[in-house]
Amino acid sequence: MAEAVTDALAADTPIVTMTVADVRREIDDAATRKRATGVAVPAAGRARVALVPTLGALHAGHLALVDRAAEIADIVVVSIFVNPLQFNDPADLERYPRDLEGDLRTLAGHGVDIVFAPLVDELYPHGDSQTRVTAGRVGTLFEGRSRPGHFDGVLTVVAKLINAVGPQRILFGQKDAQQVFLVSQMIADLNMPVSVEVVETVRDSDELALSSRNRFLDARERRAALTLPHMLEAAESAADRGIDAVLAAAQSAAMGEALVSVDYLAVVHPETFLPVDDDYRGPARAIVAARVGDTRLIDNTPLYLG
Repeated sequence: MAEAVTDALAADTPIVTMTVADVRREIDDAATRKRATGVAVPAAGRARVALVPTLGALHAGHLALVDRAAEIADIVVVSIFVNPLQFNDPADLERYPRDLEGDLRTLAGHGVDIVFAPLVDELYPHGDSQTRVTAGRVGTLFEGRSRPGHFDGVLTVVAKLINAVGPQRILFGQKDAQQVFLVSQMIADLNMPVSVEVVETVRDSDELALSSRNRFLDARERRAALTLPHMLEAAESAADRGIDAVLAAAQSAAMGEALVSVDYLAVVHPETFLPVDDDYRGPARAIVAARVGDTRLIDNTPLYLG
């Protein structure tokens, strides 16, 4: 399957691997291939490897991660895997878009060496993994409250991908702020020899954060989805007046939009990802999630509470 997909696409697309053994072998071979073309790359085992984990359905936000990976590493690996452990709703798992050929075309020319696109049986050969990484208290809040077990599934698959690929850097987008926090915490707590590189949220011209789920919005819902960045803009404008003013301003920006149902709005401390106290002053992050029609979206922005 991998060969057929690769042969059908242009020569500047990455090599596709579907097993852990194959991705490890291709990483070992990538430095040799690059040196043969005159690129100064250290020998296998010393080359800097960056991993960009994705669920596929790639867009410009993913490409920002990929482009940054190409700047900081000798070998860039993008994983494409719709991880069943992080979907608590079977219908949501089934609905999630899958288009490997389209993703490979999107990646062409962006310096990706290898795409790791395993089947479910490759990463979970015995069915649901009996050993899982648990996300702790923060994993039960916000996204974790709305999607029980989601972050345990995320951390488990990220740990498996790190073990399979062996990167020195792993890249995530700031749009998924809670995920970034929990992955960073897992890596620190488990002494994993990899560092997290965070890339700022990529937005469309109207300031809507790019998301694979945006494709599910019709024209009216797409306009309504701008409520999320408008809420965050309102929060920023009120930050010098404290937490109560921030929350009131953001909530006011959401009023009157019938297509938007806010799931949560909170201001969290960057070092704990827990809600800040009423009298807190200093750096923070406003986070929001809402359902727009049938599509659930998230967004966030940094604040400095004065």
